[in-house]
Amino acid sequence: MKVVVKITPHDHGNLPTKLADAELHFTGGELDGLKLIGFSIWERRGEHGPSVSFPGRQHRIGDERRTFALLRPISDGSAHNRVRDLVLEAYAAFARNAGRAAMAGEGAS
Repeated sequence: MKVVVKITPHDHGNLPTKLADAELHFTGGELDGLKLIGFSIWERRGEHGPSVSFPGRQHRIGDERRTFALLRPISDGSAHNRVRDLVLEAYAAFARNAGRAAMAGEGAS
């Protein structure tokens, strides 16, 4: 099975620290033709580099709102780091390509 990360820039709305949304597209294997949505890439405050939030579902317990993570490790607590790194690598490539496109557009005028 292969996983491709699709990046959609966040260039609208009122969330200035949200950089992009990401989806995992699966090809081959049992998940072929499916995608997992709900990842977001955020600018970290006071730290270097972006961060990734994972898909979740909100629910209430009494008056308290909580989020239930939809993608969780089975046994290795650090397994989600592979997915986080995959999304961040895809975002970095996207940002590099967007920068090149912007510079090419400036030179064309």
